[in-house]
Amino acid sequence: MNANGRRSIPTASLGDTVAITKEVLLPTLAKGPIIRRPRVVGLAERHDLVGTAVRRMQRLHDRYGDGPLLMRLPLLKQALVLAPHHVHRILDASPDPFAADSSEKRASLAHFQPKAVLISSGAERVDRRRFNEAVLDTPRPMHRLAERFRAVIEEETHTLLADARGRGMLDWRVFADGWFRVARRVMLGDAARFDRAFTRMHEQLRAYANLAFLQPQRRALKERFFERLNAYLDAADPESLAGVMAQTPVTAMTAPDHQIPHWLFAIDPAGMTTFRTLALLAAHPEHEVRVRDDVAEQDRRPELPFLRQCVLESLRLWPTTPAILRQTREETEWEDGIMPAGTGLLIYAPYFHRDDRHLAYAHRFTPEVWSGDRTSADWPLVPFSQGPVGCPGEHLVLMLTSTMLAELLRGAHYRQAAPAKLYATHPMPSTLDNYTLRFEIDT
Repeated sequence: MNANGRRSIPTASLGDTVAITKEVLLPTLAKGPIIRRPRVVGLAERHDLVGTAVRRMQRLHDRYGDGPLLMRLPLLKQALVLAPHHVHRILDASPDPFAADSSEKRASLAHFQPKAVLISSGAERVDRRRFNEAVLDTPRPMHRLAERFRAVIEEETHTLLADARGRGMLDWRVFADGWFRVARRVMLGDAARFDRAFTRMHEQLRAYANLAFLQPQRRALKERFFERLNAYLDAADPESLAGVMAQTPVTAMTAPDHQIPHWLFAIDPAGMTTFRTLALLAAHPEHEVRVRDDVAEQDRRPELPFLRQCVLESLRLWPTTPAILRQTREETEWEDGIMPAGTGLLIYAPYFHRDDRHLAYAHRFTPEVWSGDRTSADWPLVPFSQGPVGCPGEHLVLMLTSTMLAELLRGAHYRQAAPAKLYATHPMPSTLDNYTLRFEIDT
């Protein structure tokens, strides 16, 4: 009971709170919530850390029921979401009463995008969301500049594969260099193609953001980053998102230059997903055949529907946003009791994506689960979140990743270099370390 004599939501025991901290929270933070730490990703793969976290969440649900489950933490009000219908409720009712600009997000993202829509509220959020949706063509499967972006990807993939063949291997370093050339040209135009220093500045700022409250902001670095960014926006390439921004109305609240750092932030895990999807296809030849049929029909069906399903399935298996955070603006009522205002809510996506108590395909590559539109009546598979705060760049990300994969497959055949990480006959691992993936290439 709370101070008013009303039933409160369940609270985890001290022992379970310690276990949650050790097996769920700390590994997630250690991998890097804002930019990945490659060594920790490798450790997570080798020691099945995500699988351990999922099993812990299952035991909590068995013990405490649907919850949500309040953790016994000093100074913080934090709850875990354990039931699928609560995921839908929270995401569909964001940002009010479930605010997306949680205190943890504000502390982290203020390091490099303090006026981004993701950590905005009220009228500012409405205005910045409107701007993001307009520039990113949120409702459309194919962005208005899709043909230009496809040409950029075709050119950069040709360069990427030439580099890989020269080295005798396609590895993450070669792939990522090509992927970020695509990202810079798509967002800022051809003048940014080789501006690796710009990308490094962004990565440095994100590295500081990993420690959120514990790390002082690097104001001088942030100023240099925004100066460089605004130089590209001032000379906006009409065949880039910067060019679309120049034609999109803004207000005194919009802060357009603060929206691009978040798009750059999102494009990094999109590259990880692209590389992982290539590994899935190399390990599942029957799916690769279907994908190559999709690629052969690209001029007629540019959306590449089955290839997009494969990308979404890669995100289900290895979500690049494992922790979806919300915070209650007011007291909220649940089946098991009352949750106080100001409580943080953690939706741990791998738990729902890999819950083998309910999903027969939990650990298999099954892109067919994405063949139709998903609704709040379905089990929550939420690689791009959902609802009013869902990712406004979902279609653009799927277009870029699927188009990049199409060009890679058009240019070569791929085999996992030894030791292979994935086998169609084995369950998919709980983590796939993209940094150590390597492919042998056949023409």
